[in-house]
Amino acid sequence: MALWAALSCGFATTYSAHAAESTPVVSENDTASLITDRDAVGPDQTLRVGLRLQLKPGWHTYWVNPGDAGDQPTLDVTASGDAEGKGSEIHWPVPVRISEGGLMSYAYLGDLLLPETLALKGRGPVTLHAHAEWLVCAQVCVPESGDFTLSLPASDAAAPVGRDAARFDAAQAHMPVPSPFSTTLGADGVLTLSGKGLSPATVSDAWFLPLENGVLDQVAQQRLTVQNNSLSLALPFQKTAKRDAALSGVVVLKDAHGEESALSVTVKPGAVVAAPSVSPVMAEPAPNAAGWLRMMAFAFIGGLILNLMPCVFPVLAMKALSLARMGGHGRAAQLRSALFYTVGVMGSFAVLGGIMIGLRMAGSAAGWGFQFQSTGFVVAVCWLLFGMALNLLGVFEISAGRLGQIQTNGHGVGNDLMTGLLAVIVATPCTAPFMGVAITTALSGPPVMGLLVFLSMGFGLAAPYVLAAGVPGVASRFPKPGAWMNILKQVLAFPLLATCVWLLWVSVVQRGADIVVTVAGGLVLLAIAAWLHGIGQRRAIMEGADRTVWLCRGLTALAVLACVGALTQAVRAPVQAVAAPSQQAGIEAYTPDRLAVLRADGRPVFVDMTASWCITCMVNERVALDVASVQKGFVQNHVAYLKGDWTNRDATISAFLKEHGRDGVPLYVYYPPHGEGVVLPQILTPALVLKAITPQ
Repeated sequence: MALWAALSCGFATTYSAHAAESTPVVSENDTASLITDRDAVGPDQTLRVGLRLQLKPGWHTYWVNPGDAGDQPTLDVTASGDAEGKGSEIHWPVPVRISEGGLMSYAYLGDLLLPETLALKGRGPVTLHAHAEWLVCAQVCVPESGDFTLSLPASDAAAPVGRDAARFDAAQAHMPVPSPFSTTLGADGVLTLSGKGLSPATVSDAWFLPLENGVLDQVAQQRLTVQNNSLSLALPFQKTAKRDAALSGVVVLKDAHGEESALSVTVKPGAVVAAPSVSPVMAEPAPNAAGWLRMMAFAFIGGLILNLMPCVFPVLAMKALSLARMGGHGRAAQLRSALFYTVGVMGSFAVLGGIMIGLRMAGSAAGWGFQFQSTGFVVAVCWLLFGMALNLLGVFEISAGRLGQIQTNGHGVGNDLMTGLLAVIVATPCTAPFMGVAITTALSGPPVMGLLVFLSMGFGLAAPYVLAAGVPGVASRFPKPGAWMNILKQVLAFPLLATCVWLLWVSVVQRGADIVVTVAGGLVLLAIAAWLHGIGQRRAIMEGADRTVWLCRGLTALAVLACVGALTQAVRAPVQAVAAPSQQAGIEAYTPDRLAVLRADGRPVFVDMTASWCITCMVNERVALDVASVQKGFVQNHVAYLKGDWTNRDATISAFLKEHGRDGVPLYVYYPPHGEGVVLPQILTPALVLKAITPQ
């Protein structure tokens, strides 16, 4: 663990030393700099360049349409040297609305990146020259400007990805995407979106941001009507606006969980605009072969480290049983076992990756481990693992029918596929070193390359078993099967039962104590079903399929159906608000405003993004954060401790994760009294935390 933490720190340090960022322009209100997503340029390289504005708390700057007051930022970038080029227009992230004194502004707060795309022609090193102007406002407005210079060396191969690539990916995640819905604008000023997926259950609020000023009364209410497969916004046009001109802007949809999706639309009154099939507004650079190979390597290493994560231990214990059984089989059986286990793992990663990529393309903020934010999924996995534990204890047998007549507690195709699936299910609450940047890149790039990254991660998880089965002589060194195997099989049921206890606790955190009756009642029903099924199986072996066997099977089916009914109750249970951290323990709930206030006061801040279903998070708390030496270090160094709980969906925490190039927890960020936040590795030790928070 400590070795991987050290490697992760070294990796971060290496990137930091070669970051492509200009000398900053610093004022009392903000810090501005020019950054790129590459550390060097290759032949005919397309770069993402951008103006990074780090606004101090209380200050804001403006969108392309500033609203009733303000002015939009400008950025002019050119490249000179052996390669030349000129930047495109700014790609505008979605702004927030600020209403003050009867005026509406569309603005940005905090740490902002305004990106452009720069296509270079030629080979060799380049120097980027940029001039930017922007307006920052608080109680007063201050016009600011800056000239920036940034030199990039040449690379004969594909240019390496820079440290700030994650910032561009995070900015891309906040760009509006083309609307997937048909759009109409009536003569009465009603903007209507029509299409599958729109309903009162999926849209709780919506508003329209016009790209052009002087078209709408931007303070007036936009009356929202949502029906199945459509929503309408009554837009308050100004009397002087040209009502027959095309209207362009961004429709922001907000769901019941507070998460927002931004859709770009352009429509003329009376016309119907069908759903476009184009890419998002911000142009991505052409796929870089070396960069994608690097991400696939990171994904493989991350999947390999997942084998050491505590969340995977229960299922890996079952795989250890299979490894022991391989000692008594021929090489063909060993290779077949490794093949189908790998198919189960990689196939599951492909399905999971496809779902996540699809949700991201649809505008959702789903991150790694998102399925554990569904109580129904948590309860279903709890019951599945409980059934597997009963199977290992010998209460019943699960046959795979004609799939080679192989049983899941035996050694064969059914067992290997099921074990691979279970390994992925229980691995998703964990995030291993190197996985964060790989997942973020996979979700922000082309879908095909994203799937290759997820497949690489799956192969990394399966690699140790493939190695054990594929290297001649390794499997043959395991003990020969014997009576001891039955004892080992039963012992391995108890880690699964312990995992069920943890999942029960997670469901209580999500839905409250009342759900204990539903989950525990389902466990009882499953136990009855397994017991009856086992009686029927043994009776069928001795007597054949007689009336008693069919009665047992019927009662088993009824018990399982009762479990399905209980699962629907678990899904419908109201979401339980996660309790705020105890103030007496020195921990505060994370909010962007609280973080901004603490940083403005010059306090060092430790931000802990966690979730109850993340076992890695829980282990880090026990061994590295909730220990006397670290707690003493927080007190002595006056470090404020902010904790964000992602057990249930939370748009604020999702935004913080994206801002730091992550799609899952854990995430630990330490902010010194002055300067940028430092992301710590996913695996913590007390020494590592103390080193980070102790002034050098």
